[in-house]
Amino acid sequence: MGQKVNPNGFRLGIHRGWRSNWFVQTRDVAALIEEDQRIRVYLKKELSNAGVSKVDISRKADQIQLDIFTARPGVVVGKGGQGVETLHQKVKDLLNRTGLDIRINILEINRVDLESQLVAESIAQQLEKRVAFRRAMKQAIQRCMRAGAVGVKIMVAGRLGGAEIARTEWTKEGRIPLQTLRADVDYGLAEAHTVMGLIGIKVWIFRGELEPGQWSPPNIKAAQERGPGGGNQEGRPERSPKNQGRRSRKAG
Repeated sequence: MGQKVNPNGFRLGIHRGWRSNWFVQTRDVAALIEEDQRIRVYLKKELSNAGVSKVDISRKADQIQLDIFTARPGVVVGKGGQGVETLHQKVKDLLNRTGLDIRINILEINRVDLESQLVAESIAQQLEKRVAFRRAMKQAIQRCMRAGAVGVKIMVAGRLGGAEIARTEWTKEGRIPLQTLRADVDYGLAEAHTVMGLIGIKVWIFRGELEPGQWSPPNIKAAQERGPGGGNQEGRPERSPKNQGRRSRKAG
């Protein structure tokens, strides 16, 4: 009997963090978990055209911070930032809690073909448009390997090609060490709603091995990784081009 473990949960706390970060009394845990799920489902539906990979939720007192990882931040931000303001109001109406401070951060994904959730959703969209499943899988693997993946595995299950009996097909390229904890394996799941029924898509992307104690690096643009005040990720202010030019003239 095959015993399968979710790769994300298997590495949780080792080199990958939680999607929800908060601490409350035991009696409030269930309600907040349900609220987080409602927020994620709503944002996924509302921003279906923005290529949202994941939503991280942090809570502190009466403050909620939503980190939205998207492949197309312009769709979320909108013209003049009006999209974020509209989204902020809709989330506030969804929660319907007075005195709640909601903050939304938009993070742009750097390499889309290394995000397993977006790759799975892309294959699902192709299957809904009646593209041959083998062709969609092969093209997705080629894009992932060109983006720098060490290994890729894709599995589809359901009434493939309109067959009477459901079956499972899978293909892989490279290596996928599922039992190695230091392996940075990204896992995504999506569903394709076709005329013949539901088809499930699972994607594993192996990005490389990490050092002991090293956390999986976020797949976001470098500009979004800077700290507050224009500093870098460690919070130190960066040198301006003017200072850099002055220093280079002195050295010369």
